[in-house]
Amino acid sequence: MNGRPISGASVGARRRRARGPLAVLATAALFAVAACGGGGGSDEKDEGGSGKAGANEPSQAVVTIAPKDGAKSVATSGALKISADKGKLTEVRVEDTKGNEIPGEIAGDGAAWKPEHHLAASTKYKVHALAKDSEGRTSAKDTTFTTLTPQNTFIGHFTPEDGSKVGVGMPFSVNFTRGITDPEAVEDAIEVSAEPKVEIRHKWYGNDRIDFRPEKYWKSGTKVTVKLNLDGVEGRPGVYGEQAKTVTFTVGRSQVSTVDAKSKKMTVVRDGKTLKTIPITSGAPGTTTYNGQMVITEKHKVTRMNGETVGFGGEYDIKDVPNAMRLSTSGTFIHGNYWAPSSTFGRDNVSHGCVGLRDQRGGGDKKTPAAWFYGQSMIGDVVIVKNSKDKKIQWWNGLNAWNLAWDKWER
Repeated sequence: MNGRPISGASVGARRRRARGPLAVLATAALFAVAACGGGGGSDEKDEGGSGKAGANEPSQAVVTIAPKDGAKSVATSGALKISADKGKLTEVRVEDTKGNEIPGEIAGDGAAWKPEHHLAASTKYKVHALAKDSEGRTSAKDTTFTTLTPQNTFIGHFTPEDGSKVGVGMPFSVNFTRGITDPEAVEDAIEVSAEPKVEIRHKWYGNDRIDFRPEKYWKSGTKVTVKLNLDGVEGRPGVYGEQAKTVTFTVGRSQVSTVDAKSKKMTVVRDGKTLKTIPITSGAPGTTTYNGQMVITEKHKVTRMNGETVGFGGEYDIKDVPNAMRLSTSGTFIHGNYWAPSSTFGRDNVSHGCVGLRDQRGGGDKKTPAAWFYGQSMIGDVVIVKNSKDKKIQWWNGLNAWNLAWDKWER
């Protein structure tokens, strides 16, 4: 052997030399086998004349996916459409490059699939869809596309903070950096749930704030979970959300304190039991305190209070107000008061609308009523004012959602 391939001519010569009686018998046997095989296939035809070989034919189902494969700058809502013709969809999977799946639902007739919510912006997605025809044969289609990159975006500043522990009166509130003109799209992108379960409703204030609350104060121990799926939401034409975040907070013990402006006393109730009754001073006749249910939203061991910031001109400017806790956006606080005589508390209403408790300058004495109450309070605790000669505070003035009737809140 010289390693060269055998030519076609030499093979043919060898085959010719092999012919003879044995070769004839072998050829006859080969014909017989071929005849048996062909006869068996013919016998298996059904009455319609179509054999089992039809199961190997291509599926008649046609899967259509929009946008087209490789598309760029795809809209985050309304552009993704998946359907089947001459068959029914059996499986659809849409996910980003990190494996995050977009949930969706196949219509009852199997003709189409729709995503449950919008897509994220600046994201590449891959689509895998299967459909079956009437014979059960499967057709598949796979595509990829990339969503648009927004030129203008918005976010939501929320309260309470992630991981915080709050009082029973704390609603969940979001303030957006841009006015929202498609509130339904934003509502659909925010999911608020609680354990134990309770119905939660929402309410817009203007076009840049939305609050969520249950019908009554949260139960102690409730865990609230908020899913902000705002990434890709077109909140106003050409302006898209850019947040995808889960926020949780826990409700602590129940503390509800009631200020009676007439008797000039405050009763502090913790988990249904009275802790203490404290003498107070509330708004003077010309500057009365709002009535209503107010929620503590800020705590300051010492803060400055300037009348010019709330419409009182230069009537006061106290640079070291101790043990102060905010109750309204418009400037209502419950705080320590060291400048009024001790005899004022429980006897006279002399404030500019705040609720004052006896304190010392600097607020360092933990035994004073103001310091004690400050130490017992947390963000989200409720302070109710009654019997004041003023109107009820608006629900949007602070986080005071409880002052709007439940039937005014939207599901």
